[in-house]
Amino acid sequence: MSLASQDALRINVLLANKPQAIRIHESSMTLYGLSEKGELKVELNPDCRDEQYVKKVKEMLSGHVLGSPGGYPVYLQRWTRMGQMRDDNLEQLLLLGEPEAVIALACASGITDELARRAWWALEDAGNARRMLISEAVKQGEMGAVLAAYLVEYLPFESEPEQMMMTVALVLQPGLIDAGMKAELWKKSQRKNPYLVGFLSSCSDSIPDQQPASPYYLLLKSALDDENAVAQLLLRVMSPPGQAFIATAIKVLSKPATQEMVTTTLDVLAGYFSAMRPDGRVDETLDALEQDATDYIKNGSDEVQAVMRKCADCEQPLYSMRLLSGMSYGIIRPCLGDSTAIGSLMRRKLEPVMKPLLQHLSILQHE
Repeated sequence: MSLASQDALRINVLLANKPQAIRIHESSMTLYGLSEKGELKVELNPDCRDEQYVKKVKEMLSGHVLGSPGGYPVYLQRWTRMGQMRDDNLEQLLLLGEPEAVIALACASGITDELARRAWWALEDAGNARRMLISEAVKQGEMGAVLAAYLVEYLPFESEPEQMMMTVALVLQPGLIDAGMKAELWKKSQRKNPYLVGFLSSCSDSIPDQQPASPYYLLLKSALDDENAVAQLLLRVMSPPGQAFIATAIKVLSKPATQEMVTTTLDVLAGYFSAMRPDGRVDETLDALEQDATDYIKNGSDEVQAVMRKCADCEQPLYSMRLLSGMSYGIIRPCLGDSTAIGSLMRRKLEPVMKPLLQHLSILQHE
């Protein structure tokens, strides 16, 4: 079976004009093409069921673009969504009228700002916006702000905490939204803990609502060595931005909704305190991390000993910082096992580790 003659002619004319992207609206049975001069439209005239006819249209497009009527291999969905798509001829994916092919392009490491513009025309979708904002080229290009603005507007319609966390973390990357948008997101985050995880991920040193520097911080700043990495981390924690970070982490971990919120926050904490663990990340239980922190304070590096000589009451904060630098799924694995619990049930299971963890974070809040 072939396309209706008038449709085949019009599609061939559209392809001859070298479109930048093609999309098919199945609800109205209309094919659109994006060109340098604007948008082209072909109204389809199916002579069979719409689903069958759209399939024939995609076969025609694939035959023209790829030289094969088989169309885009959608069975490669997982592979392409992991960004494992070859970067050569990525633009061809936009000419197949296949949403999954557009998603493959959005995930590709070789995506450019121009290809992102075309992909956004082909498939305007929150998931696609998030995928493209992971790319440095897109973030730095003109499309970065466009995609971020869309995601902020769409955010109230997100229902999954994981999508909220990722969206907020992505749009808060430097240069994507203005101060007004950031302030509005922070205001909403006071009622939505997943938003706070996004702030922890992207704004660890610029969380809103910071308090003035305390006398204790000013005293530490004058006493500690600028060349000492441990001293600099302690100052970072005790600074107004650091105290805002700690307060936000406490709020998130006091009432997390999902396991992903917990694990993401633990990863952020490990990254924030990474200067205390120069050998890299670990995957240990809380008991093991407590023993490690004890040994660290007792037999610590020259930098640790130098800080304790100048700051007599810093031993406990340093202990907590070392422990927090080891945060990972390892501390909650004994409590959860293979459980998929969320909400209050999850929080009850996690209480044996969350209670001491929150105590260590509280130690770093200097009143």
